[in-house]
Amino acid sequence: MPDILSDARVALQNAITRRMGAGARVENVTQATLGGSNRTLLFDVVEGAAPRRLVSREATFVGPSNDFMEPAVQFRLMRLAHGAGMRVPEPVFEYDDGDTLGPGFVTAFASGESLPRRLLAETAMHVGLARQLAEQLALLHAQPVGDFEILADVPESGDPVVALRGRIDALEESHPALEVGLRYLELHPGPARAKVAVHGDFRTGNFLVDQGRLTAVLDWECSHLSVPAADIGWFCTRSWRFGRTAQHAGGLVTRSAFLADYRAAGGEAISEDEVRWWEIHGLIRWGMYNILQAYGHLHGRSSPAFAVCGRNVALMEYDLLMTLRGEYD
Repeated sequence: MPDILSDARVALQNAITRRMGAGARVENVTQATLGGSNRTLLFDVVEGAAPRRLVSREATFVGPSNDFMEPAVQFRLMRLAHGAGMRVPEPVFEYDDGDTLGPGFVTAFASGESLPRRLLAETAMHVGLARQLAEQLALLHAQPVGDFEILADVPESGDPVVALRGRIDALEESHPALEVGLRYLELHPGPARAKVAVHGDFRTGNFLVDQGRLTAVLDWECSHLSVPAADIGWFCTRSWRFGRTAQHAGGLVTRSAFLADYRAAGGEAISEDEVRWWEIHGLIRWGMYNILQAYGHLHGRSSPAFAVCGRNVALMEYDLLMTLRGEYD
């Protein structure tokens, strides 16, 4: 993966030329983000007079502690979701051994805002946005599960508590509060349901909105097979309300309102208690991801931002214990 933007431009030009011909030019390359698991580059492809804005996504976190989906599987999954009519950026091509970029892929560009504080400040659009998000989840969960057999080997597609405990144990840190939460989940299992394909990281910050219209659902690297409430519970997890704690569903609307929207869109009837189980799971899971980022800081990805994640685990533990006590909803 080229580190310098000018080098990345050359690499992008080579990748585009291989697929679109010598007449296609790469222009206006910018780096959008450098997150925990991906590098995102925005660029134009100019063929004739009309440029086309595209997005390059490359994995930056590899190794045994990485639990994110391989880019090749993400690309196949996004193709399935896009083909089903979901608001997913159109997948264009995967990088291969002939490219100096990757592992990763290129998609169409989608416009919109994703920053939670900006989205949550626009309260007039919250009810309509929540309805659109519920429709997207209902559409995903309605897809034939057999089409998503590529997710069958993901650990989270099995027992969700066993998988989560395995992730935490692999990071070799002792967190008794998280163990208390895991034990609670074991003792209070949710109802048995048929599994569906779930997004896995459906939350405020992972979708784009343009003037109240949902334009894209992003970040599919945590997808797996589970029950529909897994996506809804993660969306309602306290951490993703960003201070608007009474608006359980991503800081937008209440839990009950979102469940009603989901049901109206054709989703299964799901109780608030079932979603609460997954919210507790979500707090433990988000704690695990913060441990993971700190682990990366100590093992080859040195970064103050990743180091701070290790401190953040205590916040998840506090929210978890307060939720188990019934102090938080």
